[in-house]
Amino acid sequence: MKKILIVEDDRAIAELERDYLEASNFTVVIAYDGKCGLKRAVEDTYDLLLLDIMLPGIDGFQICREVRKVKNTPILMVSAKHEDIDKIRGLGLGADDYVIKPFSPSELVARVKAHIARYERLTGMDGKEQKKILQSGDLEIQLETHRVFLAEQEITLPHREFELLSFLAENPGIVFSKEKLFERVWGLDAAGDTATVMVHVNRIRDKIEQNPSKPIYIETVWGAGYRFRK
Repeated sequence: MKKILIVEDDRAIAELERDYLEASNFTVVIAYDGKCGLKRAVEDTYDLLLLDIMLPGIDGFQICREVRKVKNTPILMVSAKHEDIDKIRGLGLGADDYVIKPFSPSELVARVKAHIARYERLTGMDGKEQKKILQSGDLEIQLETHRVFLAEQEITLPHREFELLSFLAENPGIVFSKEKLFERVWGLDAAGDTATVMVHVNRIRDKIEQNPSKPIYIETVWGAGYRFRK
């Protein structure tokens, strides 16, 4: 049974999330403050973290930052804030998705299932073998082991960045719009979420490009989207 950590100080919301997740056969643990949430997230093992942003003690941004130093567990951030800057900041820290309150509990459950399923596919935990290695210049992407090497030096990518890079690399020379990339990689409605793709592309470039402002692997096609160089 998959195990979810909810870090949420609003007990009514936390219990609503728990009830819907448990009804879908998830095991749920709740932390009602940031300090307890961070401790549980780092010390225990979960299949996904559901983080509120505004928390007493330590906020969701800081928890996300600290977790990403040691784990690639899928992270969904939940907030009443509608500002794009908060969404971009969360994604920039390594969150995989951002859900705005009020939200549909059934949609939240669907997002949780989708992120866990994709993470398991990427890490080989779904029982399906992947033996393909993608190579482009000094860049090597090992699909089976979920590892990336640049000039024989390993580059650490959270699973969503890895999936985006892998998808582009498996389709070299093809231009994908931000909307199409969100649909193919995140598997959810792309409306209004092009910033998610942009943030992840920029994070990948910072790690694999010698000069991120003049990328050679992931190219921007102005007015159209992105493509992986053949």
